[in-house]
Amino acid sequence: MDLHFTPEQLKFRDEVRAWLAENLERTWTEETRDPAHDADSLVEVRRAWQRKLNAAGYLGMGWPPEWGGRGASAVEDAILTAELYYADAPLIPNFLGITLLCPALIHHGTEEQRRRFIPKVLNCDEIWCQGFSEPSAGSDLASLRTRAERDGDDWRITGQKVWTTFGPWSDWIFVLARTDPEDRYGGISFFLVPIDQPGVDMRGLKQITGESEFGEVFFDGALAKGEHLVGALGEGWKIAMTVLGYERGASALQYPAEYQRQLEGLARGLGGAMERPEVRAKLGRLVVENEVMRANGLRTLANLEAGLPPGPESSIEKIFWSEYHQRLTDAALDLLGPQGQLHATAEGARPEVDWAYQYLWSRAGTIYSGSSEIQRNIIAKRVLRMPTGK
Repeated sequence: MDLHFTPEQLKFRDEVRAWLAENLERTWTEETRDPAHDADSLVEVRRAWQRKLNAAGYLGMGWPPEWGGRGASAVEDAILTAELYYADAPLIPNFLGITLLCPALIHHGTEEQRRRFIPKVLNCDEIWCQGFSEPSAGSDLASLRTRAERDGDDWRITGQKVWTTFGPWSDWIFVLARTDPEDRYGGISFFLVPIDQPGVDMRGLKQITGESEFGEVFFDGALAKGEHLVGALGEGWKIAMTVLGYERGASALQYPAEYQRQLEGLARGLGGAMERPEVRAKLGRLVVENEVMRANGLRTLANLEAGLPPGPESSIEKIFWSEYHQRLTDAALDLLGPQGQLHATAEGARPEVDWAYQYLWSRAGTIYSGSSEIQRNIIAKRVLRMPTGK
């Protein structure tokens, strides 16, 4: 297993770095510190950044060229993602449309669906959110209860979705809904639903960080046109599992790159305290753990390049990065003291990293995208072959 980049991959990394140096005028941290911005204007900053990336051909890297992609390898996609996170670039508003919806349309959609939606997703003319999780169906997604009922050639959606990232600014939502109550997995279908219509109520959720980037959405007979069913009836679970696995390669190096930037910011913020042995020992352990995480990401990429399917290493990675981020932010607030607790816009706050925000955000990392408890169960069953009980 080769864990080193090829000369061609290193050349691509240098190309991305040069492009970022020329095109990233302000980092995301700088944008969020600007008191002139509110939540809506920050979305427009993100929209403008996505359009720059699209114009440069840096979206949908692994897609076929006819749909705006490069047919790039998983390694190149991962390099791009890592460089964007290390540079502290804005997160694009349509990251769910790019990483989940469009792969679903490319692999399972009709030609008409691809032509109608993919160009607008890429250029951020329409923002998409994800309607998967429900109040009683998060980690156990197959227990979802939102239902779709026939209305002639169309469908009517009734139910509730929650933790809807970027929901308050979205135009469309892709929804998993139950079309057969008797079939746990085969009774779920995948629908494309416009938000601006009667029967859809999108509400922002206040987060511990003070933001409301998540939403909860209530459907009361909302219309999903027959032409907006993706794949065949009852294929929603299969489609969801396909697209959720699609993003694993791109994110393989994302977290080590992001945390490396935060570690470097912490080291700069500590100044002379870095000479203290106990401080250096604490940071040294965090640096080593981050390198372990990066090596595991490279292992994932090496397997993908060898044509092997993603395996349980993704569960190991999820546990590691989410729990690591909590250790990192705990250490930052401990070492920086009261100054580390200041909000980014407060006088005297550390300019390198908004540690107060990162500390609060890291609390959710062990829950979303599959809780640590669920990931440990997967490892126990699929790696350690432990008995599952009854």
